[in-house]
Amino acid sequence: MSEVGRNGDEVETVIVPHGELSSAALQGLAEAFVLREGTEYGERPYTLQQKVRHVLNQLERGEAVIVCEPSSGSVDIVLQRAVRPKQG
Repeated sequence: MSEVGRNGDEVETVIVPHGELSSAALQGLAEAFVLREGTEYGERPYTLQQKVRHVLNQLERGEAVIVCEPSSGSVDIVLQRAVRPKQG
């Protein structure tokens, strides 16, 4: 699979099934994602744990996936619809 990197270059990425991570690693990744994104969830305030649960639910439903960029070692959570299959 490939994605367009921040500098516009195509980079190879790998989808990591969320079930292959330990619960502690998955929790840590979801917390880091929520804290980094700083997203707002509407008018009602949500706790960190509620936001993390939302992300974990999206992963469980297949709406979001974990992607790893082996060349840099970076890992992120992205919406499934943003993932493009490798062409060719």
